[in-house]
Amino acid sequence: MRTRPRRLLIAALALLTASTALPAAAAGRQTRQDSPAHGGLSAVIRYTEYGVPHIVAENYPDLGFGTGWAQAADQVCTLADGFVTVRGERSRYFGADAATDLSLSSAADNLSSDLYFRGVRQSRTVERLLAQPAPLGPGKDVKDLMRGFAAGYDAWLAQNRIDDPACRDAAWVRPITTTDVAARLYAISVLGGQGGAVDEITAAQPPTPATEGPGATLDAQALLKALPVRPADSDMGSNAVAFSGATTANGRGLLLGNPHYPWHGGRRFWQVQQTIPGELNVAGASLLGSPTVSIGYNSRVAWSHTVATGVPFNLTRLTLDPSDPTVYLVDGRPERMTGRTVTVAVKDGAPVTRTQWWTRYGPVVADPQGQPPLPWTATTAYALNDPNAANLRFADTSLGFGKARGTADIVASLDRHQGLPWVNTIAADSSGHSLFTQSQVLPRITDDLAARCSTDLGKVTYAQAGLAVLDGSRGDCAIGSDEDAVQPGTFGPSRMPTLKDAPYAENSNGSAWLTNADHPLTGYERVFGDIGTQRQLRTRGAIEDVSALAERGGLTVRDLQRQEFTDRAPAGELAAADTAKACAALPDGTATGSDGKAVDVSGACAVLASWDRTMDTGSRGALLFDRFWRRLTATVPAAQVWKVPFSASDPVHTPNTLNTAAPGFTTALADAVSELRAAGIPLNSRLGEHQFVVRDGRRIPVPGGTERLGVWNKIEPVWNAAQGGYTEVTTGSSHIQAVGWDGTGCPVARTLLTYSQSENPNSPHFGDQTRLFSGEKWVTARFCEKDIRSSPALRVVRVRS
Repeated sequence: MRTRPRRLLIAALALLTASTALPAAAAGRQTRQDSPAHGGLSAVIRYTEYGVPHIVAENYPDLGFGTGWAQAADQVCTLADGFVTVRGERSRYFGADAATDLSLSSAADNLSSDLYFRGVRQSRTVERLLAQPAPLGPGKDVKDLMRGFAAGYDAWLAQNRIDDPACRDAAWVRPITTTDVAARLYAISVLGGQGGAVDEITAAQPPTPATEGPGATLDAQALLKALPVRPADSDMGSNAVAFSGATTANGRGLLLGNPHYPWHGGRRFWQVQQTIPGELNVAGASLLGSPTVSIGYNSRVAWSHTVATGVPFNLTRLTLDPSDPTVYLVDGRPERMTGRTVTVAVKDGAPVTRTQWWTRYGPVVADPQGQPPLPWTATTAYALNDPNAANLRFADTSLGFGKARGTADIVASLDRHQGLPWVNTIAADSSGHSLFTQSQVLPRITDDLAARCSTDLGKVTYAQAGLAVLDGSRGDCAIGSDEDAVQPGTFGPSRMPTLKDAPYAENSNGSAWLTNADHPLTGYERVFGDIGTQRQLRTRGAIEDVSALAERGGLTVRDLQRQEFTDRAPAGELAAADTAKACAALPDGTATGSDGKAVDVSGACAVLASWDRTMDTGSRGALLFDRFWRRLTATVPAAQVWKVPFSASDPVHTPNTLNTAAPGFTTALADAVSELRAAGIPLNSRLGEHQFVVRDGRRIPVPGGTERLGVWNKIEPVWNAAQGGYTEVTTGSSHIQAVGWDGTGCPVARTLLTYSQSENPNSPHFGDQTRLFSGEKWVTARFCEKDIRSSPALRVVRVRS
C-alpha cells in the first residue's frame, strides 16, 4: 500500500532538487553516469559537499542498489580487490607469494588468504548462513540490501569507465553476486577469530615421523605476547563518549565518535545518507562493502563503536589417538577430523592443493614456524572456536540502529540480532539518554567453566588475557548456551556489561570497568575484559577530559569538536618536564647513544621544557618528544618507567612520575636527538613540517599522535626520515562525528572523514577532507531536506539497472 506514495515522493524529490537547487553549471555536466539505461532497480543519489551521497529509494533492494552504485563510483578498485580476496583468487591475479594488505584477514601472503577463503566458498559456509531464518540468520531487509548492492556495483561497472590507475583495465575487476557481498561481511565478522589465524589454519598439517619435533609445547607467555599484535585486528581502536542530558546545555544527549581505523584498503569508512521515505533515514559511515550504515545518527539517536576487549575465540586442546594424529578423543571415544581439501589457482604456476583439518571445536591451528610456534604433535593439537564464524548478523544489528528512536531501541536491536563481533556500542539520544554496552558475540566461557576445564596453559592465559584453552577430551567441558542467546555457544544479552544514563559513558578500548570512573562496571566474566588493572594512557587521558567536561556541564556540540582536536599528549604531561629537567642536569649536556657515541643533547632540554604538550601541527618539540618516547617505552621495561606504581584505588592518575634514573633513559634521549639531526630536522621544528601526507602532489600536515603518547586524536604515521619525517598514516582517526539535537527534528551534526571519500587520485574527493582534518575543521552535515537542497555543491544522479 505504501509503494506508490513512496515512488511519487522520490520522483518529486528528484524533480524538485534538480529544478530548483541544482547549479546551472552542474546541470550542464550531466553524463552517462547521470542517465543510465532503464531497468528493474533504481535510486536517486544527491551529492553534497565533499562528495557525500544522500541516497533515496522506495525499498530496500533499491536502497542497496544506490549504495552499491555510489560506493563503486568512489572506491571501485578497493572494493574489487576485496571481492578478489573473499573469492580466494588473489594468487590467480597477483601471485601466490605477494603480501596481502591485511584488510580482510591476517594472511601473510595471497596463497594463505586464498586457501582460507576458497575453503569458505567450497564449504558453502556463507550460503548456509544466508539460508538460516532470522534472527539467527540475516533478515529479509538485509538480504534485499545485499542483493541490491551487488546489482548496483555491477551496473556501475557496466555503465562507466574506470579512471583509477589502481585497477584501470584490470581483469580482476568483475561483476559480483549477493554471495560476494555476504562473504565480505563474513570476513569482517571473523577478523577477531578465524580471520586472525588464517596462516595457522591453512598451515596446519598432521605430523609425520620426519616433521615432528621432540616434546613440542605451546608456551603461555609467548602466546600472550602474540595476542595484542595479531595483524588482522591490531590496527583498530577508537574513542567514543556519550553525554547524558544532565550534562548538556539543553538536556538532550551528545555523542562524540572517533574510530581509529586503517587509512587505506578494505576497512576504510565511506560516508552516506540512506533514506526510504517513511521507513528509514540514517546518515553516517559504512565500512566499504557494507550495505548499511555502520556508525552514524538519525533524527533521534547517534551511536559509535570502539574495539572491545572481549576475546572472541578460544582454543581447545585435542588429545589425539597415538596411532592417527587426525583422530581425537572425547570421553575416550575417537572422532575423526574432517579434511577440507582446497585447490588454489596460481598466476604463472601450477595450482596448489592443501588440506585443512576441522573438528567439532573448529579448525585445527598449527604453525611450527610461527610466532609463537603452534605445535601439532602425535598426541596433541589445538582447535580454534570462533562463534562469529556462524554470525552474519552485523548488518541486521546496524540496520536496527539506523531505525532506532532512542538508546532503548539500540539495546533492542542488540538484543534481537546479537550480531556485533568485536566492538562496544556507545550511544546518546535526543531525550537525554546515554548508553555504553559491550554487547558482542563471544564464546560462552564462564569463569566457572574456565576453572573446571582449563588446561595448564589455559589457567595462565585466561587469568592474564581472557583467552580460554579448554580440555577437549572431556565432554563435560563443552561450551553451553544462555537461554536468551540467539546463537548456541554464546552469551545472551543479560550477561553484557552495560551502563545506562550515566552523566558520561566513555571507552577508549579499555575494558568496560572504567566506562564511567564514578560508576565502575564489575561482575562480568573474565572473557569480556579485566577489572582493577592499569589503563593505557589514552584511556586515562580520555577519562580526565570527559569527566571534567561532564562536571562543568552546559555542553554543546562545539565542546565535542574542541575535545577532538585538543591533541594533548598525556605522556607529555606526565613526563616532559621531568625529561627536560634530567636533560639539563646531564654533565656537559651529553648522553651516550645506543652506538656508544657521546651525543650533545643540550639543545633538547629547552625544547622539551617549552613544548606545549600537544600534538598540534604547529607544536614545537612534539616530534622530539615523540621520537624519544617511542624509544624509551620500547627499551625500558614497563615496570621501570614510572616511580609511582599503578594503584587500583586511583586508576586514572597512576602510575606517574617518570623514572629518569632507569637504564635506557639517557640512551633514548641521545638516540632521538641523533636521529633528528641526521635527518636534518631541527629539534624545535613544528610537528606539521615533518608529520604529513602527500595528496595531489602537496604536503598536508597531520595533527594527532601515536598510541604510546595517549592522544585522543590518534594517528599511527609511517616514519621515513629520508623523505622528511612521518610521510603517511596507516591508521588512526577516521570517520569522526559530533552529534546533538536542538528540538527542530534535524540533528546538529559535525562530521569529518579524515582520509576523504575516495582512494582514487583522480577523484576530487581524494584529499579534500584530509585538508580539513589538517586545519582541524569540520563538515556541517546536511541531513534534512532543506539542508540538502540548499547545498551549493548539489549534484543529482538518477541510477537504474
